[in-house]
Amino acid sequence: MKSILLPALVTSLSASLLCAVPATAQNRNVDKRVERLEQEMRAVQRKVFPGGSSRFFEPDIRPDAAAPATTSTTTSAVSDLITRVDALERSLANLTGQVEQNDFRIKQIEDKMAAATTTAPDPLAAPSSGTAGTETLTAETSSTASAPDPERVTGVASIIMPETGDDGEDAYIYGYRLWAEKYYPEAQTQLKKAAADHPGHRRASFAKNLLGRAYLDDGKPALAAIALYENYQELPRGERAPDSLYFLSTALVQLNKKTEACQTLSELEDVYPSVATGRLSARVARGKGAADCN
Repeated sequence: MKSILLPALVTSLSASLLCAVPATAQNRNVDKRVERLEQEMRAVQRKVFPGGSSRFFEPDIRPDAAAPATTSTTTSAVSDLITRVDALERSLANLTGQVEQNDFRIKQIEDKMAAATTTAPDPLAAPSSGTAGTETLTAETSSTASAPDPERVTGVASIIMPETGDDGEDAYIYGYRLWAEKYYPEAQTQLKKAAADHPGHRRASFAKNLLGRAYLDDGKPALAAIALYENYQELPRGERAPDSLYFLSTALVQLNKKTEACQTLSELEDVYPSVATGRLSARVARGKGAADCN
C-alpha cells in the first residue's frame, strides 16, 4: 500500500510547491539572474574599491576612467543589493518552510499507513501433545460492529433476566436465553459477565462452556477455542469441563487442526472416562469421525 500511495503524495507535494512560488519566478532564468547579480556585485566592488586588480574584476571599466564614487552612490547601490538579497532570502525561507511542513504531513500519513497495515494475530496456536493445549491460544480479531438493527434491539429487549434471588443462576440463565434465541454477540457479553461476577458459583463452568459454544455458533472458532480451553484449565472439576474439551475439538477441526482435535478427545477420555463413555459418548464418537482420528 505504501509504495502505491507515496508517488501520488510526491506528485501532490511538487504541485503545491510550484504553486507556492510566484509565477514570475517560475518564468525567469535562474542562471541569468545570478549572472546579473554577480555583475552588479562586481560593479559595486569597483565603486567601493576603485582601481582594484583585474585579477578579481573584469576590465569592462577602464582604470583611467575610474573615479572615487560618492558616498551616496555607493550607499544606494549596496542598499539596493542588500534589499534584493533579503528578498531572495525571504523567498527561500518561505519555500523551505513549506517543504518542511509537507515533509511533516507526509510523515504523519506514513505513520498512519504503517499502523493501518499492522497484521492481525496468527490463528490459534496448536495444543501440545498429551496436554490438550499448553501453548497460548491466540484470539481472532473481531470484526467492526455495524450500526444497531432496531428490530434486533427490540428482540434483545424482549428477553428478560429471571429474578429468582440467586444472582449467579439468574445471570447464567439470561445468557442462555440470549444464546437460545441466537443473539450470539449479546449472549457472549452476558456469559462473560456472569462468569466474571460469580466465579465461585456452580454455573460459572456452565457460563464459560456456553460462551465457547456461542463463539462457535457465531463463526469464531479461535475465540471459542480460547474460552473452552480456559474453562477446562481453570475449572477442571466444573460440571461442564468435559463438554468444553469436546467442543474444543470441534473448534480445532474448524481451524483445520485435526491432529490436535484428536489429542483433545484423547484427553477427554483419559481425564473424564466415565463421562466420555457415558453422557458424552455419542458426541465423542462424532468428534473422532470429524477429526479423522484413528
